[in-house]
Amino acid sequence: MTMQYDVKAAHAEATGTIVSGRNRLKGYQCLSGGTAGDVIIRDGGAAGPIRLQFNISANLVAFGLPIPGEGILYYEDMHVTLPATAKITVFYG
Repeated sequence: MTMQYDVKAAHAEATGTIVSGRNRLKGYQCLSGGTAGDVIIRDGGAAGPIRLQFNISANLVAFGLPIPGEGILYYEDMHVTLPATAKITVFYG
């Protein structure tokens, strides 16, 4: 059985575009860094529609989640908003 596409990874430690262009979010791993708040991943930039949002606690905890099915489709750039000390690695294709 062949893969539909290669899975790649990108890492961010601050708010901004994490992946450029059309892609599918396949999963993520996040480290809270000691600051509570929401991690928001938008389609197309800081004002784009929210495709994924989750809350992290102030506890210094690493956690991850695979996205089921084919993943979440981003039509344009994948933009992440992070709490002050949080870090995230996304897996996409």
